[in-house]
Amino acid sequence: MRTQRQVVDYSLQRRSVLREVQSGRIGTYEVCDASPYLKNAARFHGEPTEERCPICRQENLTHVHYIYGDELKQSAGQARALSELAALAMTLREFQVFVVEVCRSCNWNHLVEQYLLGRDWPGEPGDHPGDVVDPGAAVGSAPDAPGRGTTRANRPARRRREAQR
Repeated sequence: MRTQRQVVDYSLQRRSVLREVQSGRIGTYEVCDASPYLKNAARFHGEPTEERCPICRQENLTHVHYIYGDELKQSAGQARALSELAALAMTLREFQVFVVEVCRSCNWNHLVEQYLLGRDWPGEPGDHPGDVVDPGAAVGSAPDAPGRGTTRANRPARRRREAQR
């Protein structure tokens, strides 16, 4: 699977919520509110983890991966298994993944992270395998940059700009 990009980690927010629960400022009923849909997604599409639930400490947490993107159409918003994400990353241009941790016994749930997957690579053309690059084009050079990219077509415009300075 291609690497995740534009990763947003919510661990600081998670720690803050857990600190509020432990201090008694937030009740467990406010954070243990997983919907029946989320609990079913955890049961059928979730990936078990080795981490215990921070609230009840009875069961290990389950990660649920939700996918969103323009190319997904009706599939947007569905929970997918981690193994399915690799196949989707090779076939779709770009889609966003939201990872939610769920405790199936006490209903604790929290957004863990979000990231982008897909075939599109950020960066300049030619940075990654499979990119088609015009060998005659100078990558990274601006046509109006002094000393570079000066052609007959842009010389008069460049002279006008210099004269205005």
